Amino acid sequence: MRIEIVINDTVIVAPAVPPDPRVGAVAEFTGTVRGEEGGRPIAALVYEAYQPMAETVMRRLLTELAKEHPCLAVRVQHRVGVVGVGEAAIHIVVQARHRAEAFALLAAFMDQLKQDVPIWKTDTVA
Repeated sequence: MRIEIVINDTVIVAPAVPPDPRVGAVAEFTGTVRGEEGGRPIAALVYEAYQPMAETVMRRLLTELAKEHPCLAVRVQHRVGVVGVGEAAIHIVVQARHRAEAFALLAAFMDQLKQDVPIWKTDTVA
């Protein structure tokens, strides 16, 4: 499986997915910043990461998940720094032969990302 991971402070713009005759499913997820956190309004979230370790852990998670949910390619973009309300904090694209594998890998990765990857967020009050 081809894995691409980008962690930076650049606004996330979903890239075009190049055509591949093996791909029968493309699953995408974009996580955006809500206008409230813990029941109170916020203006933004501030994300920090220990980048080398975050990339290593993401790659390990994706490699392990692909054993159970075989996919062809995954691209993960995660922003760090200030991410305003309504802006994307994370964007993931999974390419697979079938939708079940793409959805399963995507869902499992998001569940483990929040638990295992050294990326932290704090909020800024609106």
